[in-house]
Amino acid sequence: MKPGDRVRVSESVQVFTHPEHRGQAFDMQGQEGEVSKVLDDWQGRPISPTLPVVVAFGRYKAHFRADELEPVS
Repeated sequence: MKPGDRVRVSESVQVFTHPEHRGQAFDMQGQEGEVSKVLDDWQGRPISPTLPVVVAFGRYKAHFRADELEPVS
């Protein structure tokens, strides 16, 4: 996965920070967005974050694991 790829959330992922459902559980499964960045280094040092893939859904961004996403053709 690289920035600019279109992806779909393939697994059930609950978020509580979605702007339209703030404070309530919202399931992101089935939502489509664009990979904003893949976190793999910090200040030139390699890192291994738990949720390395940042996906933008319009103005809202969320972090995911790579296995929670599938490419959209």
